[in-house]
Amino acid sequence: MTTKLLTGRVALVTGATRGIGKGIAVQLGEAGALVYITGRTLKSSNDKPGSLEETAEAIRSRGGRCIPVCVNHENADEIEALFERITKEQDGRLDILVNNAYKGVERLLMTSGKPFWEVEPDMFDEVNNVGLRNHYYCAVYAARLMVPRKQGLIVFVSSPGGLRYLFNVAYGVGKAACDRMAADTAFELRKHNVGSISLWPGGVGTDTILASEHNAGFLKMLKKFDKPESAEYAGRIIAHLAQNPSMMQYSGKIVMTADYGTTYSIPDTDGEYPTNIRSFSYLFKQVPSLSWLSGWIPGFLKVPYWLFHQSSNKF
Repeated sequence: MTTKLLTGRVALVTGATRGIGKGIAVQLGEAGALVYITGRTLKSSNDKPGSLEETAEAIRSRGGRCIPVCVNHENADEIEALFERITKEQDGRLDILVNNAYKGVERLLMTSGKPFWEVEPDMFDEVNNVGLRNHYYCAVYAARLMVPRKQGLIVFVSSPGGLRYLFNVAYGVGKAACDRMAADTAFELRKHNVGSISLWPGGVGTDTILASEHNAGFLKMLKKFDKPESAEYAGRIIAHLAQNPSMMQYSGKIVMTADYGTTYSIPDTDGEYPTNIRSFSYLFKQVPSLSWLSGWIPGFLKVPYWLFHQSSNKF
């Protein structure tokens, strides 16, 4: 992202010390936004890489600006204090909120494959206090800044786990709720010209997952992607969406990064386009008896959204 599409904008990316959150923050900063980045770790250590300082350095190396803020997103008082600081320092301006903060990845990987009743019930809180409840708090405070100015974008980083079973029950419930939160907040925000979307990145091998001792299942799933996404691709999509004159047509909807990227010709950082899980080519490859057909099917042929939704087990 070389052009400063977001010059003058103020953004907040929660959970920006590593992985997709870091990638999003770097791309928004490179695109010209002043980015507030949050996380629990200010400085990294040898046994625990990933910190606000590392992300800030990455943003500044691309010519971007950022303000690191240590926040425990399980603590309601700290969340409120974060938005009070932004309000004071930016004269009430916030243009973009990216709800990305998440906790419990390692525990999700450790318990993946176990039925929910064999896992301690605090798994739900471990995953959803930060990955869901916190998102609601942030959305409330962000909307209070965006509504008076009649502009803004709220992004909930979600996944196909909101549609079909993935990892475990707590994870799926949280992601389905994120999708619903995006839809319902968009309904109430639409008349104020504030957008709210749920963003589904594709397969991304983040540092945390790749370094885990319990990642065999995830790596097996990742291998199904001919071209996984980089951790920065979601940031490219958000940077474009935030300044897209047609942004409101996406409000209330799930936006798949690969879909949006092909629509607006946005390649990944290596110049290539990631695998699209809606493409018939990808889907045929998942069926051993039909995988030979995948190479013959054009990439632009995709499963319609309405049919894709029928893969849900809700009806």
